[in-house]
Amino acid sequence: MDSAQRYNEEKKYSGSSGPRATIRLSGGGRYAGSCGQVMMNAELQAQVTFDVASIRADFPILARTIYRQRPLVYFDNASTTQHPQTVLAAMERMYRERYANVHRGIHYLSEQASAAYEAARETVRALIGAERAHEIIFTSGTTASINLVARSWGDANVGPGDEILLTIAEHHSNIVPWQQLAARRGALVRFCELSFDPEADLESFRRQLSSKTRIAAFSAVSNVLGYRFPVKEMVAAARQAGARTLIDAAQHVPHEPTNVRDWGCDFLAFSGHKMLGPTGIGVLYGKESLLDAMPPFLGGGSMIQSVTRDGFVPGELPAKFEAGTPPIVEAIGLAAAADYLSEIGFERISEHERILVQRMHARLGEVAAVHILGPACAHKGGIVGFGVTGTSHFDLAVHLDLQGYAVRLGHHCAMPLHQFLGRHDSLRASFYLYNTLAEVDGFVEALQAALQHLRG
Repeated sequence: MDSAQRYNEEKKYSGSSGPRATIRLSGGGRYAGSCGQVMMNAELQAQVTFDVASIRADFPILARTIYRQRPLVYFDNASTTQHPQTVLAAMERMYRERYANVHRGIHYLSEQASAAYEAARETVRALIGAERAHEIIFTSGTTASINLVARSWGDANVGPGDEILLTIAEHHSNIVPWQQLAARRGALVRFCELSFDPEADLESFRRQLSSKTRIAAFSAVSNVLGYRFPVKEMVAAARQAGARTLIDAAQHVPHEPTNVRDWGCDFLAFSGHKMLGPTGIGVLYGKESLLDAMPPFLGGGSMIQSVTRDGFVPGELPAKFEAGTPPIVEAIGLAAAADYLSEIGFERISEHERILVQRMHARLGEVAAVHILGPACAHKGGIVGFGVTGTSHFDLAVHLDLQGYAVRLGHHCAMPLHQFLGRHDSLRASFYLYNTLAEVDGFVEALQAALQHLRG
């Protein structure tokens, strides 16, 4: 269905999502969702610790309307996030005033660009608590970061009969590179199934580890269910078994405090576009000793120290893994996003999302046909995946879109997880610092109206 068809359909669709500007208080009772008893709306509202309206003013796109003047409600943050004016301004200024290639010139602009690029690296180092700036490798995203480790560290360290341990909840980007590595090297990929209880899943993970496990790669937070893995404990268990660890932190770094030294992980990957930054920029963190020992993955450009007819000598870290012209302006945008989030505070962002998730669980509990997937909200970040019995998920997503609600439909690049859950697809609402309790209430009302409309 294209935009014109959706506009025509919207004119026929009479379901109303109610007012978006105010919070509708309950009649004194307590909502009961999959989290058991949760606080009343007024109590949750009282816990909001920062001025969401002020934050929303920083995001021009959130002020727009779609279709027949429906306010846009953006609940697709696990896929990609919107951009505050500070990020847009930092990138524009770089293009307007300081743009040149980095590390390749002695002229003024090149020196300015190089300094800004390396300052961005230092910002990222501080963001995730790495010890050294050259442990931060800029890539094009989480997918590229994981592929770099699988190709470079993996090809050098994984052999026939070795095992690679994943969880069933992984994004395809943290499955396929390891399957490719296993096919190249004659290794075996194993999956740890989940109960979505951190203590039980930690024990399951420990049982899957063996002397054959070369690396354990897992998400910090599931992109489908919002499930928070017990990362520090899983890393410790893998280390005790003699295995390396890679953390897919794409859904963690944007939302909660992250410290790679506290976790003790060997590698960590995340993306800029999931934390208010631009696309085309991601980060691979690796321990210096491991990165030093790894062969370069891509060849050419900035990654060399010298080249002769007989071969080449790679450059020092981090240049060794940043072949070609790097994502210069994107790195500056990522640093601006990190500064914006850090100023607000990741603890406050995480708490705000917890409040939104509590409200969503409670309100969805009012809708008999809805089944919330995954753990109770005490064990999840700002993502709520759910299914609806007896109604097409596609039709629901279209009707929600017509009412202004941007949610995700599909397998979310996690087919094995959906197979494990016995589902073909799911709907997903994912929150960030600019979402509100009123938007959650309006969403559930729009969902109820859509179900009524579709069922005649």
